[in-house]
Amino acid sequence: MVALVALICAALFAGAAFYVFFAEHPARMMLDDRAALAQWKPAYARGTIMQVTLAILGGVLGAVAWWRYQSNWFWLAGGVVLLLNIPYTFAAVWGTNKKLAATAPEAAGPETRALLAKWHKLHLVRVALGLLAVGLIARGILP
Repeated sequence: MVALVALICAALFAGAAFYVFFAEHPARMMLDDRAALAQWKPAYARGTIMQVTLAILGGVLGAVAWWRYQSNWFWLAGGVVLLLNIPYTFAAVWGTNKKLAATAPEAAGPETRALLAKWHKLHLVRVALGLLAVGLIARGILP
């Protein structure tokens, strides 16, 4: 049961990251610079709460499932991969996030658009980590 909840958290994380990468952000980039930034700010703030919660919960539950049964390293690996989103975000994405968050929408311009494009590329790693975590945890559940 613990591994199943870890899988659900990982799948929700991966699904949200996938949606942002393939639907939300490309649609956002169709807006002008000011509107794109104005939309990114609240979406990022709300998404952060959800994604951090899912990464921590899924990662911890993957480790708990492994510890509890001591036989399935896939659960631990999936949990660790899901948790890797947190240091990755701080190490690679945080600087871009800070610059975007500090920019007033009325001051948005070509530099803002370039930062949003960079953020999009960096976000792809979060999609990949989420999908890998889902695969690992699911593999551990399969007989």
